[in-house]
Amino acid sequence: MPIAGMVAWAALGVAALTLPERTVGTLALYIMVAILPLAFLIERARGRNLFAGGDNPLDKLFLSSIAMIGAVVPLVVVAAGLASEPLLVLLGMAILAGVIWIPWGWAAGDPVGMRHAIGRTAGCYIAYAFAPQSLNGVAICAVVVLSYAFTLMGSKKMGVPA
Repeated sequence: MPIAGMVAWAALGVAALTLPERTVGTLALYIMVAILPLAFLIERARGRNLFAGGDNPLDKLFLSSIAMIGAVVPLVVVAAGLASEPLLVLLGMAILAGVIWIPWGWAAGDPVGMRHAIGRTAGCYIAYAFAPQSLNGVAICAVVVLSYAFTLMGSKKMGVPA
């Protein structure tokens, strides 16, 4: 998943260079939808089958976490609408998608999951608050991509799926 996440968030960051904030915010809603199929394709290309373990509790926890995060997404959309700030959707999705790493790290016995979630959250807030307005979306996406890179380098379990 980290490789797929890096690709999807990098693509969104590049798109944020030219697209209007409203469009970038809308695309951020679909980021988790894009990552999972991309991860399946990357794993197939690597000769593996993502989530093929059947009763693997880590897989079940991960997929349950995605559903839990999905239940909170409407709150992000409502907040962005009330604030008339479409990049709040991007910020919210960047943070929520990072929260998925907490149960993964716990289940894998790897502290990198918590580090990823905390670092990504802090970095995204900092990018949102301090990046120039015109590069706000790009900065948030860059933080997410860098978070994935640090996670891949720091993971005890280098068998992390695409």
